[in-house]
Amino acid sequence: MVDMKTNSKAAEHLRSVNLRPTRQRLALAGLLFGQGDQHVTAESLYDKAQTSGIKVSLATVYNALHQFTAAGLLRQVIVDSSRSYFDTKIENHHHFYFEDTGEIADIPGDWDGNRIAAIAPANFPAGMELSRVDIVVRLRRAE
Repeated sequence: MVDMKTNSKAAEHLRSVNLRPTRQRLALAGLLFGQGDQHVTAESLYDKAQTSGIKVSLATVYNALHQFTAAGLLRQVIVDSSRSYFDTKIENHHHFYFEDTGEIADIPGDWDGNRIAAIAPANFPAGMELSRVDIVVRLRRAE
């Protein structure tokens, strides 16, 4: 279970983005933000919650992840139409996706997606500007 110190930090984190710190949001925020940068799926967070003795439904986990993302606490990384991850590191960065294991990892170093995006503005529709660049580099084991 999440301790009181973690709960207090989680409540502060949620209030800072105008999310009401419900019991379930607090518990999930404690799992997400109290353990360093991590990538989770709704299913992996649900499993972690169950293992930690937190009573929450998978639907509640999905809802909380999307609320946290909309509030700017998480970054959603969409790998394909059936798989997305939620990243606690919200700064601009990119990812490796390992096709063999279904895992993702941050690309180390200073990959500047803005350099890549610099060639695109001439092709943007009128009135549009760059929001962000998401790069997912897909890798598989060499045969």
